[in-house]
Formats: sequence, structure tokens, C-alpha cells
Amino acid sequence: MKIRYYVDPESGEPHIYKQAVSEAEAGSPTEEIQMKQSKFPPGWNEDRVKRILAHYETQTEEEAVAEGEAAFEAAGQTVMEVPTELVPKVRELIAKHG
Repeated sequence: MKIRYYVDPESGEPHIYKQAVSEAEAGSPTEEIQMKQSKFPPGWNEDRVKRILAHYETQTEEEAVAEGEAAFEAAGQTVMEVPTELVPKVRELIAKHG
């Protein structure tokens, strides 16, 4: 699998730097990674993961931007900025809700 990053035009850095994710966690942009995880979350399986990866690996930059913009307009969802140090607590709350 090839990992692609959105490069922030202001900083020139991969998008992960604003997401509190280290390069070690995200992997190298050109590193080949073999999926070894055999357990998937409920409703997920290897086929679904492969389909999603194929979607994003073949997506053009324009398609990625359009998909991101559409997420901001999705009914029934809210997109907001959260201070990085609060992200674990927010994830915990969402997990309890879901």
C-alpha cells in the first residue's frame, strides 16, 4: 500500500503534522506496508478495507478536495476544530455515544 499525504500549501508539511500523528504512526509516504491485522472493527473486513484503500489510492487531488468540502456540507454531521489535547476525550465521548 502506498501512503499519500495532503501537503499543506502554507507549511509544505504533510497534513499529519496538524493531526497529532507522528510519522512513525502514519508511516513513510513511500513505504510499502503489508496489512497484518486480522481483527477488524464490527462491520469491517479485509475486503472492505481493500475497497476503501483502492478508492483513496486512485483518487485525484481534485476529487480529494471535493470529498473534503462535501463533508462540511453533510446533513446530520458537524465538523469542528478541537484543541489537540482534547482529542482523546472527544473520541472517548463519541465512542460512548455510538
